[in-house]
Amino acid sequence: MSTGIAVSLEAVIVAVTDDRPRILTVDSVGGPMLPAGSLETDGDASLDLGMRRVIDEQAGFEVEYIEQLYTFGDRDRSDPSAGDADRALGVGYLVLTREAATTGRWVDWYHLFPWEDKRSATADEEARRLVGEWAGEGGGRSQRAQIAFGIAETPWDGVRALDRYELLYEAHLVPEWYVDHGHGRGPCVAGESMALDHRRVAATALSRLRGKLTYRPLVFDLMPETFTLSHLQRTVEALAGQRQHTQNFRRLVERGGLVEGTGMHVTTGGRPAELFRFRRSVLTERPRVGILG
Repeated sequence: MSTGIAVSLEAVIVAVTDDRPRILTVDSVGGPMLPAGSLETDGDASLDLGMRRVIDEQAGFEVEYIEQLYTFGDRDRSDPSAGDADRALGVGYLVLTREAATTGRWVDWYHLFPWEDKRSATADEEARRLVGEWAGEGGGRSQRAQIAFGIAETPWDGVRALDRYELLYEAHLVPEWYVDHGHGRGPCVAGESMALDHRRVAATALSRLRGKLTYRPLVFDLMPETFTLSHLQRTVEALAGQRQHTQNFRRLVERGGLVEGTGMHVTTGGRPAELFRFRRSVLTERPRVGILG
């Protein structure tokens, strides 16, 4: 007998602290999970309001920026909160905030996806090797691996974070595949796994955030009210997982009119650095306001 569909609201809550992107997790029997809770069909006036309620209940703080990511609904998707429902749907959200005290646990994004941090020259070395062994020479697998991981002459594309995770899953190189299929664990790439399919949801958020950095000033939702240009650059590098050329970055920020000086300075170990703030009027001046070239 059909028992309908259960809808879970799942939040990828992102902050950047000490130049490290971090996401909020909650503990469960199966490992760390994203803050998540069931949609209250009678009480939640909208999905967004339901997500805000869940975040307040599980994280203990309110957030400003939330954006719906994707609906995850594979037929065999499991969710303990689904009960006897025939289908478990998860509506994922990207949430940007500043790190706050919480009952959850803040986890370094690159502990989950170590191959994504290209600030280290060897970050994806293991993943590239294992994927290469799985892909073999030539054929569709080889081309997909080449595109996803920037192998040979193919450039690395940070926005393909989800593609890389899904390729690793398909290649049986992440623990989640073995849990989902009831097999003993084989060789896996380094990286902290998550319960259910929540690492896939987190990878979706990573791809979305990196993509939007090219045309939306989302990074400023993660910054304090005032900041130095060096702090801003390090935050962008943390999210993108790639170093930026300092002069080119500053030229992009200043010519784009993204910030304005405050006239105040701080000493950061060298000469005094000016403090800037986000110039919000830029949002009304042009439709695409990116901070990555």
